[in-house]
Amino acid sequence: LDVLPGIAATVAGRVPVLLDSGVRTGADVFLALAFGADAVVIGRLAAYGLAAAGEHGVRRTIELLTEELRTLMILAGTPDIPSVAPATVARRAPL
Repeated sequence: LDVLPGIAATVAGRVPVLLDSGVRTGADVFLALAFGADAVVIGRLAAYGLAAAGEHGVRRTIELLTEELRTLMILAGTPDIPSVAPATVARRAPL
């Protein structure tokens, strides 16, 4: 996530930016979108859902991610995906 804004700025919309690592929650999706990703890849989560409950497990995984993302968007005051921006994320000072 630390380098994502720089990557997004460098490609400047010429190619889609996909985050394909460490996505486990709706908060991870929110942060990726805020820092410049156009989309996230949830391969491992989908595989976990598939292993746990087949097709239903994958569907439920996507539903949970979507619900978490919607909740965070409401809390951040962002009505839609394009409104998710770096300014919607508070950064802590390093410890």
